[in-house]
Amino acid sequence: MIGVNHVALNMEKEFKMLQILDTEGKLVKGQKAPNLSDDELKDIYRWMLRLRVYDALSIKLNRQGRLGFYAPLGGQEACQIGSMAALRKTDWLFPSYRDLGASLYHGWSIKDTYLWSRGQINGMKIPDDVNLFPPQIIIASQCIHAAGAGWKFNLKNEDHVAITFFGDGATSQGDFHEGLNFAAVYNAPVIFFNQNNGYAISVPLHKQTKSETIAQKALAYGMKGIRIDGNDILAVYKAVSEAAERARNGEGPTLIEAVTYRLGPHSMSGDDPTRYRPKSEEEEWKEGKDPVTRFRLYLESKNLWTEEWENEIEKEMKDEISVAIKEVQKAPIGEVEEIMEYVYEEMPVELKKQHAEVLSWKGAK
Repeated sequence: MIGVNHVALNMEKEFKMLQILDTEGKLVKGQKAPNLSDDELKDIYRWMLRLRVYDALSIKLNRQGRLGFYAPLGGQEACQIGSMAALRKTDWLFPSYRDLGASLYHGWSIKDTYLWSRGQINGMKIPDDVNLFPPQIIIASQCIHAAGAGWKFNLKNEDHVAITFFGDGATSQGDFHEGLNFAAVYNAPVIFFNQNNGYAISVPLHKQTKSETIAQKALAYGMKGIRIDGNDILAVYKAVSEAAERARNGEGPTLIEAVTYRLGPHSMSGDDPTRYRPKSEEEEWKEGKDPVTRFRLYLESKNLWTEEWENEIEKEMKDEISVAIKEVQKAPIGEVEEIMEYVYEEMPVELKKQHAEVLSWKGAK
């Protein structure tokens, strides 16, 4: 019983949620804001607002049939921008399908995120100077990829950190556990960033795990675990900055649980969130805990925000999206045989046969 009590006390102390800005955009008593210049603060807000516009217009484009698969990210802007702002351009990002915002901040173009959405991989490109893996569709597999990259950084003595994003539902997948265990064993410089938005499609968190928090799962792997307010961008920035510093100092991986909320559906592929979560809950998060509004209030208190500036940012992003979608619609539509051509460096014998059959079938039409 002594051991059990000891663990419980550690959990209570270790996994108390970090919050720097309250829901009114004011510093929490006893907390200090990260050391960011006014220009850095404004750039972070600019990116949060860009994502909010990107998300709203991408949903419309999907409904118009001009985009393919799209997973709304509205409500999770602080998680994605706060994290990437705390890292270096040379660090590596392993996103899931909902993390196009983090990918944009890291250097991927709007055009290429839309080509990816439409499956037009022939035109899609990740620039050589953007350390980014394509968004992962298979739930939690990016955890393994990030762990492997972190191991490579150690073997090659490279000063990089890998960060990977995943939802609360992903923590029930085997790849999540394998990735964390491997990274911990090999002391890999990896940040496992869990965006706990409360639902894995329609399954609520309390049916996903018996653990009181996701952060406490770090205990089993012998790594640092942190729980933060994921709608507080300053808390996100602080947690990721410290995790990256530990990683670069050879102190291994960190699991961050960011408590947040997706304002829209799980994806635009027929999901209806009104069937599994109450409207009152949605309104509470939208009206009282919105990350963009919270940070705007903070900037207003520092005289760093004006409505005119906000309107300029929105117009700029809308214009960029308008240009991008027009270019994407002119790009060649993918061919069915490409599904086979991008899986292996060299096709296995059986796949070569299937590939030839497809080409033969197309030629006969």
